[in-house]
Amino acid sequence: MNRDVSSCNTYNYGDAAYWDARYVQETGPFDWYQRYSALRPFVRKYIPSSSRVLMVGCGNAVMSEEMVYDGYEDIMNIDISSVAIDMMRRKYEYTPQLKYMQMDVRDMSFFPDESFDGVIDKGTLDSLMCGTSAPISSSQMLGEVSRLLRPGGVYMLITYGDPSVRIPHLNRTLYNWEIALYIISRPGFQKPTGCSSSSKSFLEPVPLTEKGLLPASFVLEDPDSHYVYVCKKMDGIN
Repeated sequence: MNRDVSSCNTYNYGDAAYWDARYVQETGPFDWYQRYSALRPFVRKYIPSSSRVLMVGCGNAVMSEEMVYDGYEDIMNIDISSVAIDMMRRKYEYTPQLKYMQMDVRDMSFFPDESFDGVIDKGTLDSLMCGTSAPISSSQMLGEVSRLLRPGGVYMLITYGDPSVRIPHLNRTLYNWEIALYIISRPGFQKPTGCSSSSKSFLEPVPLTEKGLLPASFVLEDPDSHYVYVCKKMDGIN
């Protein structure tokens, strides 16, 4: 099943009004898909703690806070919702490592080219893919992400989208990214009784075919796994 379709509904996730209304009703912090503890091995491997990091679609998640506890020194957090940003600015007023700005990921012209060493996206591209004008919105966002990354920098996308629906958007010559894929089970997933354990560690990248797809023989232990695409910006064209 194409999870881009099955996971979307009639809400316009690219609309600030939707998110403002949602955050007014939120009773506490919420992290999409995975907490930092599960993503830490990938973040630490690809994004040094001295990096200038951009967290897109930060919402009211605590991942940035947990990264600061882990030694990260400079995290710019942006979200389309002014409600979420005002809330987080107040919460982290005395945490100088965290900065918050209201901003649409489709237009981040406030930041100069090559401003960041790492960009982390936990569900933001997915939200745009569920909104109106999805192909245009996603290409606008990814173009901005590529522009903002320094050569050698990394765009880390955590998503429910498997390679058949994400690689066509990510693997464009214009972005000049070298892509590695990791797959992790959703939080709390338990293998069915009697299933043998895979000998392959989730910390090893998953090999893809020449077309950027999972091999036909590849079996997901968790059918609702999350995918971590690590897109490293190479030297040369932007």
